[in-house]
Amino acid sequence: MAKAVFHKSQRVYVKPVGTWALIERVVPHWAKGLEEPIRVHYDVSLGREFTADELQAEEPLPEGKQSEAGRWRLVRQRNKWQPEVDCARHPFPGTYPVVFTGETDWGGWRVPGAEYDLDPVKIERQARMIASVPRLVQFATALVDWARKSGEEMPTTLVDLAHEAQDVLTAINGDR
Repeated sequence: MAKAVFHKSQRVYVKPVGTWALIERVVPHWAKGLEEPIRVHYDVSLGREFTADELQAEEPLPEGKQSEAGRWRLVRQRNKWQPEVDCARHPFPGTYPVVFTGETDWGGWRVPGAEYDLDPVKIERQARMIASVPRLVQFATALVDWARKSGEEMPTTLVDLAHEAQDVLTAINGDR
């Protein structure tokens, strides 16, 4: 006997196709004389019905875990759109900056070649800033925590800095 693993309108990853889809219909297959279906298929509007082992449910991210937890890295990629001779004025001729924001060596921040060529010094600075954001968030969080624990003992300048850090953290976390 089979029971439905997924429900209608649930977002699932369809492994054979390699894409996300919504379940349009749950299709039970009945046999005469049985009280439960013998198998259950799912229609996700991709041309055929799929079984539960071909689908994977979407897992929400844990509330406390954030993508910034890892160490962001600034790396250099080879400049494919210009030879080194044409970009001799760049800070690092023949390369451009890429910031990887995950554990893998893909995903993150890149800049279009034309934009990099307009002002390479500015883009290099932006790349270093982006790569430093997780450490700056940790610093701002520690400053706010320290300010909360210190109470009235803090100089007004530090209180103002802690308030500013809290405002920045609120903007980053999307809190209103």
